[in-house]
This record gives sequence, structure tokens and C-alpha cells, in this order.
Amino acid sequence: MKLRFLIAMAAAGVVTLGSAAMAADGDPAKGKKVFNKCKACHVVNAEKNRVGPHLKGLIGRVAGTVEGYKYSKANKESGITWTEEVLFEYLENPKKYLKGTKMAFPGLRKEKDRWDVIAYMKQEGG
Repeated sequence: MKLRFLIAMAAAGVVTLGSAAMAADGDPAKGKKVFNKCKACHVVNAEKNRVGPHLKGLIGRVAGTVEGYKYSKANKESGITWTEEVLFEYLENPKKYLKGTKMAFPGLRKEKDRWDVIAYMKQEGG
């Protein structure tokens, strides 16, 4: 199911969405493999910036706030707080989700890949 459909159903009171339930399908072992697409620019388990900011402590963090990383204006001014749901949507197509982002990554089209990488990031301290 598409996340937007689930959100619409939740808003209508038909289903209850909780990030734990949504991400419960994520497989951290598979997510580690998916994260290979990310690791040229990001680390998830250390506060070390690369081409992109580190992702340690990402869930719950406000976008554009890692010390020592030079963010795009769009990212700094987005007001985004990185929840699992927001990250799920963002990872589908970062440039579409956040116009003006510096992130060149084209995205993860498969929903399962996005949940898997989120589960891996959470396990590793993201």
C-alpha cells in the first residue's frame, strides 16, 4: 500500500498509524545492503560528516542542524523534523520532496528498500 493512502485512511480514522508499526516491516540486515548506496556520502553510526552530514541521531532531529555541515538554504529553512514517516517520503525522491536540496541521490523507489534502510539506520543509531 502507498503511504499516502495509509495516511488518508488514518486521517479518516479507519486505521491507526504509528511509526513503530509502519517500520516494523523493515529488515535492518537488508537495510544495511541498501545503505551501501548512501555510505559514499553519509555515515550513520558516528558524528562524522562526509559529502553529506552524518546521520547519527537522525530520527527526531530538525533538518539542517548538524554542527559543521554546510546545508543548502532549502534544507536549513525547511522546518522538517526527521521522523520515520518523513524520511520514508523523502527517500523516495529527495529533490522532489525538498526543492533546492544539495542531495544528488535520485532516491529509493521501492517502499521495502526505504523501510529496510530506515530500520538499519535506527539499529545503528540513526
